[in-house]
Formats: sequence, C-alpha cells, structure tokens
Amino acid sequence: MADHRLVHIVDEVPELDSRADRPGAPGGELTMVVVLDGFLDAGSAAARAAQHLVDLDDTGPAAGRVVATFEVDELHDYRARRPPVSFVVDRYTDYDAPRLVVRLLHDTGGTPYLLLRGPEPDVRWEGFVRAVRRVVERFGVTRVVSMGSVPMAVPHTRPIAITHHANDPELLIGASPWRGELRVPASVQALLEIRLGEWGHPAQGFVAHIPHYLAQLPYPQAAVALLEQVERAGRLTVDLSGLRAEAEDREDEITRYLVEHEEVADVVAALERQYDAFERAEESGASLLAPDEPLPTGEQLGEQFEQFLAGLDGEDPGTGGETDGGR
Repeated sequence: MADHRLVHIVDEVPELDSRADRPGAPGGELTMVVVLDGFLDAGSAAARAAQHLVDLDDTGPAAGRVVATFEVDELHDYRARRPPVSFVVDRYTDYDAPRLVVRLLHDTGGTPYLLLRGPEPDVRWEGFVRAVRRVVERFGVTRVVSMGSVPMAVPHTRPIAITHHANDPELLIGASPWRGELRVPASVQALLEIRLGEWGHPAQGFVAHIPHYLAQLPYPQAAVALLEQVERAGRLTVDLSGLRAEAEDREDEITRYLVEHEEVADVVAALERQYDAFERAEESGASLLAPDEPLPTGEQLGEQFEQFLAGLDGEDPGTGGETDGGR
C-alpha cells in the first residue's frame, strides 16, 4: 500500500481551510497534539490527558469531528495487542476496534486545534510519519506537540519532573533534566519529531516522570502536569479543574494507604531521601552519589509495591486475596 493510502483526510473542513492559507498570520496558527498509546504512557498519563481534551469538547454538532483516519489494519499487530470483545451468554458483541484518528477540537476559548490519538503503530513507522506529514501540510499545522510518560525511581511526594524535547532548540520552554547522550528505545513519536524537523515542521514534546510503583495505575497528577505544558507550547487554554480534583482524590488515596501500611511508607521515605540527595548534589555540583542514603533494593521494591498496588486496587494485602494490581 502506498503511503498516501495509509491516511484518509476529509476533503472539506471550512474552519481549518480558512487558516491553512495563512499559517503565519495572526489567528492562522494551528497546533496538533499527538498521543500514541502503548509505549510512552506510564500511569496512563498521556492517555488520560488526551481523553480530558476530548471530554472538554463534547458539545455541538461538530464536537470532536474526525478530520483524518489512518488505516489501522496496515499499522496494528492484532496478535501482540488484541482488542477487547465482550462475550454475553452465548455470543460475541461489542468489538472494540482500534482507531487511529485526527480530531478537530476547541480549547476553552474556542481556539481550534487537532488531536492525533490512537495506538502506536507496530509496523510501517516511516510510512506512518509520512502520512502524518500529509495531515500537517493539508491543514496548515504550525506546531506539533506530543505527550508521553515513563516510569522513574522517583517518589510521588515530589514535583513531577518533565523532560522537554524539540526538533528546534528555540521551541523549548524548559530545561532538560538530562546531561549528555542517552540511548533509549525509539517510539513513533520520537521518529515523527525527527522527520518533521527534516521536513521543516516545528515539533516538540513533553515526557512526565512517573513513580515506578504507580506506573501501572492511573496517575492523573501527571496528566495535569503534561497538559500544563501543552497549554504553554500550543498556546491553548485548557480547563484543568476537573482533572485536578481527580488528581487530589488519587493523592488522598495514596496517602491513606501509606498511613495504614508503615512498611510501604518506609520504602517511599527511602526514595524521598535519595531524591533529595540527588537534588542537593545537582545544585552544588557535587557527586550524585549519596553514600548515606542507599536506594531500596529491587527485592524490597518488588515485595512492598506489589502490596502497594494491591491495596490501591481495593484489596488489602493483609487479607491474602489475589489481585492483578490494576494491570
């Protein structure tokens, strides 16, 4: 299949067509937010942020209008990531087919923007990013902003760190916490940013650092942090009040659990000490090693946070009940 067949773009979108011919003019700017599920989504942070954007734009006949659709059958490995289907008594029903689409949304002030959302393609990455380029150029997108999240050895009681990245240094709105070169597994979002830069299209993104012991649970605190960055980079206004309330509820739930389970609280405290030692070392330029505050061992973390996840999922580990820990 040729690359142009990987995406079907709506022929007429008057609201966007009026802007596409004047991307440099006031009011002619258009942001496209990108969230691809499956890899960069610890704590479901990016997926929750994307859903929040869709939920905010749920009024009117054109709410969340799909303006481009990708051929998922050409991009998805169904045996590796099997879609869910319901079995009711004696029949299958409600097959939840994967969708990879671009929607037209509006921020709180009515400014239009695009949201590319769906499962990260398993194959044909280069073909997919070329298809995204067609969408960018068809609608006159002036900036692409991606969201993601990764598990890190950080405590939930400290501010959520964000890794900023961009294909043009002038796009960066914050400093990177990293020094030097890191070799990490690639993602389609990373490839998209690289290729868009080669084609002359600005692209940037944000990756939230999720406490690794919460990576398999919904963590709306990180979704809030990501959308705060998207607001700044995409020049959008997003109502985060509902999402912040959800984050506060989750924080209260975690706090209550730690009060009731001292052994888990001790592991979190060890992470806090190590985190603070690293922060002090960074500020002073001293060694990043903290000899008096060793990290908990992998065995400690595995044992304590298996119980931690079970407790947050509604099963008290002291009862001996089994749980999948929200996975």
